[in-house]
Amino acid sequence: MNNSSKIFSGTGSQYLAEKITQKYGSSLGKITISRFSDGEIQPVFHESVRGDMVFLVQSTFSPAENMIELLLMIDAAKRASAYKVVAVVPYFGYARQDRKDKPRVAIGSKLMANMLVAAGADRVITMDLHAPQIQGYFDIPVDHLDSSAIFIPYIEQLQLENLTFAAPDVGSANRIREISSYFNAEMVICDKHRKRANEIASMVVIGDVTNRDVVLIDDICDTGGTLAKAAGLLKEKGARSVRALCTHPVLSGNAYANIENSVLEELVVCDTIPLKQQNTSKIKILSVAELFAVAIRNAYENRSITGLFIHSQLRNK
Repeated sequence: MNNSSKIFSGTGSQYLAEKITQKYGSSLGKITISRFSDGEIQPVFHESVRGDMVFLVQSTFSPAENMIELLLMIDAAKRASAYKVVAVVPYFGYARQDRKDKPRVAIGSKLMANMLVAAGADRVITMDLHAPQIQGYFDIPVDHLDSSAIFIPYIEQLQLENLTFAAPDVGSANRIREISSYFNAEMVICDKHRKRANEIASMVVIGDVTNRDVVLIDDICDTGGTLAKAAGLLKEKGARSVRALCTHPVLSGNAYANIENSVLEELVVCDTIPLKQQNTSKIKILSVAELFAVAIRNAYENRSITGLFIHSQLRNK
């Protein structure tokens, strides 16, 4: 292969990009992201990327500057004659705005996809989109990684006796169904009704959890309200233990207090977003660095990434 691979990072995900490059067996490319006094962002590559396959690591969590940084890095790489530019976005922000669920609202995830394509990205590597169909919003290839490759080994080492998986809402049912099939375990659904965003009006449990060790699985933990309420309800219904595994620790508002004060045994998250608080007794972090390093290498070498998905593990089990 004539072109080489180079990995660069935005400021929001440098902690993760350093771990990815360590697993990849290289070092981070040299880039400076400076700001004018009014806050305007300007990325500058300090090494040539001409003819190279460039991977830009940046999750697009709040604030919005993380997305602006990524767009400007893509543009700078394209203008520097990079062969291909791959946006590595472990957490794709605005993914919850994937449709018009009420009149006169934006479809934010489609707009974000359009901007990445318009900036010049040739490919996107991301993980656990809030709605998998968001892949179709891009007019470029999307490698959609699955956190089950990280969560399955963790669940296996717990050796829970009466394992049952729970979906915190109906929208998570498909995700839970796949992983419960892998373990040949039962699943239940916590059906919730919201008054408004981040505020739950009611919730019911569909299924039996008596004397079960329940594992809640979701893609995003934002305020922690859904998980805390679901865990409490599952315990009321007779669950022996309840823990939660969530890919993206958005953890806004009173999330840390909600988790600490809940009946959850633990909340296991990935490092797609940095934690705002480190001194938390219930939150455990699993790294996605190796998974993304493999995906980056396979993308660079034009190899399949099918083996990184849960359906491959189901076939090989």
